[in-house]
Amino acid sequence: MPRPRAALPALCATQITSWGIVYYAFPVLNPQITASTGWPAGATTAAFSAALLVSAIAGIQVGRIIDHRGPRTVMTAGSVLGVTSMLIVAAAPNLPVFIVGWLLAGLAMASTFYQPAFAALTRWWAPDHVRALTVVTLAGGLASTVFAPLTAALADHMSWRTTYAVLAAILAAVTIPAHALALKAPWPAAPLAPVHANSGAAAVARSRPFWMLACALTLSAFAVYAVVVALVPLLLARGFTTAEAAWALGLGGAGQTLGRTLYAALSRRTSARARTVALAALGCLTTAALALAPGPYGLLVALSVTAGMVRGNLTLLQATAITDRWGTTHYGRLSGLLAAPTTAASALAPFAGAVLAAPLGGYPHLFGLLALVSGLAALTALGTAHPHTNGR
Repeated sequence: MPRPRAALPALCATQITSWGIVYYAFPVLNPQITASTGWPAGATTAAFSAALLVSAIAGIQVGRIIDHRGPRTVMTAGSVLGVTSMLIVAAAPNLPVFIVGWLLAGLAMASTFYQPAFAALTRWWAPDHVRALTVVTLAGGLASTVFAPLTAALADHMSWRTTYAVLAAILAAVTIPAHALALKAPWPAAPLAPVHANSGAAAVARSRPFWMLACALTLSAFAVYAVVVALVPLLLARGFTTAEAAWALGLGGAGQTLGRTLYAALSRRTSARARTVALAALGCLTTAALALAPGPYGLLVALSVTAGMVRGNLTLLQATAITDRWGTTHYGRLSGLLAAPTTAASALAPFAGAVLAAPLGGYPHLFGLLALVSGLAALTALGTAHPHTNGR
């Protein structure tokens, strides 16, 4: 069956826009939100984290629906819900309504972010899905580059409420027609499961390799996302300026995009288990180096870029982990199950890092702990090979 030519560029555009508006606009606008409303920053941030947790839970059912019906209806409905949720957030007269808006946004995230896009491309582009997944994640990596400064520019000239309303209009104009029109190609029948695979998704989900994989990716996600949020305070504590810390963080994001360009070559040259272990171990080494190295600034920037490259590869590792071990037959459901704990970990990591830094004695000690978490992830990943894939 021919691939839908419009799907890949459409998903690139919608990933940039959805991530940029529903995810990255919030950290830019939150200071203005709290200053304008008087709502506690902890409460508004908790609402945002709750959206990520809702996304993790809802993603399981979203994956199951896409497996059977394809992505068009789910992603189009998710776009409509995303626009609605942003308008509710913009108009919220009080904190409870603000929270409701973000809970609805969590459902929109589950229906429009990477996981449904990965499920669509894995079925349509197989067996060349790694290339398509790489293209989409490269595009998604531009979301903060495009929408963080755009959001800041809008907020300089209008209130946070009007800014969110404008962003919701952009979200509607880009994502609703793109998902409705570009994803209408026939949905291919699910391929037969590999002869070595168990008969159903439930059997795979109960298997030891699947749970070891879920544990390894969850531990890695917790560590790398805590590092992202804690990097700026780590550098500030070491005497660097806010601008220097921000540049280090931003260049780490560039490293993330660079890392994704290398994943296809890594995939060709390594087994699924080997690259899972290697990326978790590299996360351990870069985090430990940031914990131990007080400077110079150039070294810390280089470590931030390297850590970003690891993060970029981990995104694609998770996108391909199911296919590499169990094929594409139940990709949507299994990917949703795999993403649920990792998404929850990435949502909780910033809070956990902030809470642990003080009792641990500062951010260098926090980074030391996070390095141990990544090391544990690498050890856990040793058990992620399917017994019929010869160590893969």
